[in-house]
Amino acid sequence: MDTILVKTTLPIFLLMGAGFLSRKTGILKSGDERVLSAYVYYFALPALSLLNLAETEFTRETFRFMLAGVLPVFGVLLLYLLFYLVFRFSKDTFYLWILSSVFGSVAFFGVPFISFSFPTAQGERLALLAVASIAPVSVAICIMILELHKLRTAKLAEGLKPVLLNFSRNPLILSILIGFFLGLTRTKIPFPLLFPIRMIGNTTSATAIFMLGVFLYGRKYTSLFRAFKLSLMRIILFPCVAFLTTKLLGLPDLESTILILMHGTPVAVSVIVLSERYDFFKETI
Repeated sequence: MDTILVKTTLPIFLLMGAGFLSRKTGILKSGDERVLSAYVYYFALPALSLLNLAETEFTRETFRFMLAGVLPVFGVLLLYLLFYLVFRFSKDTFYLWILSSVFGSVAFFGVPFISFSFPTAQGERLALLAVASIAPVSVAICIMILELHKLRTAKLAEGLKPVLLNFSRNPLILSILIGFFLGLTRTKIPFPLLFPIRMIGNTTSATAIFMLGVFLYGRKYTSLFRAFKLSLMRIILFPCVAFLTTKLLGLPDLESTILILMHGTPVAVSVIVLSERYDFFKETI
């Protein structure tokens, strides 16, 4: 157990530390993290997702795993809605609960973490299947919530258009859809394309964790206690719901463990960017 813990956490902290030191020593400047983020977001993660999904054999067990991945999101959302209807707190607080917990860093942090924890092709494939089931739903919910907050309306139809526009421009979502199509139709990627896609995809984990260290340097944090309380929903509630879901659907131990870990990942860095863009609880998020 100690060996697994060391093998998992040590590479992550070393990579994050290298990123942090690169900023502290001036090797990288303020804003350089955007270049790394853009590389991971537009190239590395889409390449990794497309390749793994294209090579996945979709079976009943595969779809059961993906269902187990997305059900906790809807379960927690319904739980929040029930609390909102019973206790009648403000709509902004309701929106904050959703945004601060539903959109986890399953791609940027979850995939590298699982890759280090379970360094096998199956572990990486299951992590990306989890991303494929969780990310589109989480992104859609969060964009819609932010649009409803911005428009000051409760009409879901008014928040739907920005969601569709976001999906049409989101490289990760598009790569997931293309990967699904190739996997379901069993279409092979031509070798001249396969090799560079695999090379780019293999850089995902190290670059994403290194970028996180660069991102964390020099940031100021306020409302830490409130943020900590909100983060407990993500860290505790989601894994508990995921645990119950995997037991209910009878998933094997490895699949259950990966889903529980993915649902316990921190809130996505993208949420910070979105909160600043929409002026939504910037200090807290």
